[in-house]
Amino acid sequence: MASAARQWFGLLAGVLAASAALAQTPGHRPDAIWSDGFEAPDQGPRRDSDAARFLAQATFGPTTAEIARLRALGYSAWLEQQFAAPVSTSEPYVDWVATISGGDVDDDARLEIWAINAAALPDPSRAQRVPTDLLRQRVAFALSQIFVVSNANGTLNYQPWALASYQDMLATQAFGNFRDLLRAVTLHPAMGIYLNMLQNQKEDDGQNIHPDENFAREVLQLFSVGLVKLDANGTPLLHNGQPIATYGQSTVRGFAAVFTGWNWSNVGCGPSTYTCCDEETYFWCGPGNRDEAPWQQPMQPVEAFHDTAHDKQLLDYGTAALPGGVLAHGGSATAELDAALTNIVDHPNVGPFIARRLIQNLVTSNPTPAYVGRVAAKFADNGQGVRGDMKAVLRAILLDMEARSGHLQRPDSYGRLREPLLKLTHLWRAMDARSGNGRVGNLSTWPPLELRLGEAPLRSPTVFNFFKPDYAPPGEIRARGLRAPEFQILSDSLAVSTPNRLFYELFCYYTGSERCYDSDAAETLQMNLARDASLAASNPAALLDRYDLLFLSGQMSPFMRATLLTQLQGLTAADYGAALGRVRVQNALYLIMNSPEYSVQK
Repeated sequence: MASAARQWFGLLAGVLAASAALAQTPGHRPDAIWSDGFEAPDQGPRRDSDAARFLAQATFGPTTAEIARLRALGYSAWLEQQFAAPVSTSEPYVDWVATISGGDVDDDARLEIWAINAAALPDPSRAQRVPTDLLRQRVAFALSQIFVVSNANGTLNYQPWALASYQDMLATQAFGNFRDLLRAVTLHPAMGIYLNMLQNQKEDDGQNIHPDENFAREVLQLFSVGLVKLDANGTPLLHNGQPIATYGQSTVRGFAAVFTGWNWSNVGCGPSTYTCCDEETYFWCGPGNRDEAPWQQPMQPVEAFHDTAHDKQLLDYGTAALPGGVLAHGGSATAELDAALTNIVDHPNVGPFIARRLIQNLVTSNPTPAYVGRVAAKFADNGQGVRGDMKAVLRAILLDMEARSGHLQRPDSYGRLREPLLKLTHLWRAMDARSGNGRVGNLSTWPPLELRLGEAPLRSPTVFNFFKPDYAPPGEIRARGLRAPEFQILSDSLAVSTPNRLFYELFCYYTGSERCYDSDAAETLQMNLARDASLAASNPAALLDRYDLLFLSGQMSPFMRATLLTQLQGLTAADYGAALGRVRVQNALYLIMNSPEYSVQK
């Protein structure tokens, strides 16, 4: 421990000295003279650095092998392969952990398989099969930050099967149609629990029962249309200089009434059948065990609890299907649900609303209206008359001229702050991380991951995600009218805990080993530091070239490179002997991953 601490403080002291010496070194990145825009943005990648940038947006991080594969295939063919790759699921892994642990399963098992699928690690529950659906897993993570459910809910906190199933649903629907995605989200029991739609009952004044409005509010505000009417390019429409509300309270009540009568699948619950419980009450019926199928299957209607007596005010935007946005009473729970979802999905706001959120999650926090408009146009019509085609939307996002060269055109406002969790997965992928038994013990330590890194999959504190899409920190960003959502979790404590976490990953992950940088614990995910050690020992400049590509997509500034090279050259064999290569690799990785240049994904 003392040795590791001395190494760390020596590292920081060396960097400060090098920074002072090089303070006058030019800090700009290489200019864009060869990116003239004469070739279509989907023609490429022309350079390894272009491929690395694309993979930083479309996956949980590039590797040298994936860069080479993308160069060989080209953007479009790579996307088509990814669309066809089989879905890597989570729920079977939770079953596997239950089998080998005697049923002792908590949410850490779900985090393990999330990490395995995200970082494309060998899966011990599937004979070490390596996931290949890199894009699907990245998009599913983006969707989970829009269609939020969380184990912060008192019930879901103890339901790893339900949350794993919800993750699998997002991954399965990621390349389908948005309407099917929204329907699957609506009827998943995890969402039913989280936003109170499950066992939501029709109005009964005698028992003082009124339809719960929770899901109705969030499906409109956060999952589809938003609070204000939007132009086709995502900018708010104005009346007398003020935004126009998309809907009012009567619409919320109308949707709340639509979303009544839905309950667990196949548990025998209903107004006269109480096979699952002794008391004659609707609310006690449900699955008895966490791994039972009703936690993973779409909810089913119980018509006796659905509101058929009232007309329902839905979104009013001049649709011929529902004049005035009014859904006439008398329909079944399923028929009214489908009519309501069609009413939502066909609203003109949905395309630009979803386009901007996905762009922000994958590419840049501040897309231009033109970029949003181009993606929204593909949402409206994929070129074959289909609305809501997610494949068309993702192609439009990732192959747009702004995605491929926006960092060169608007360098002072383009990009997004890398979330700490994405830094971690990027490190694992780039450094060929592996554990002895295939499991990922790095995630299952106290305190919880969301406290150490500011976030964790399906563990948001609220339905608004860990950060809001319109968040702008005070200062220059807010003054310029820009957004920086991920800065909302960059607290003073996180600014310290994230580097500390990366330090433990690279130098000192405590699992009982006497050599903290080389733990022998079977479940500890280890970086392959030996892979680059000989290069680091003999040619630190070449090591920086490799890491510039893998971590900064070839965008490292001359100042940063010179600073790092001075630091690495200051580490000598006289001090570290045969360990020199490993120590230089660790230093390079730690400094790069905590640098401002890497922290903003361009």
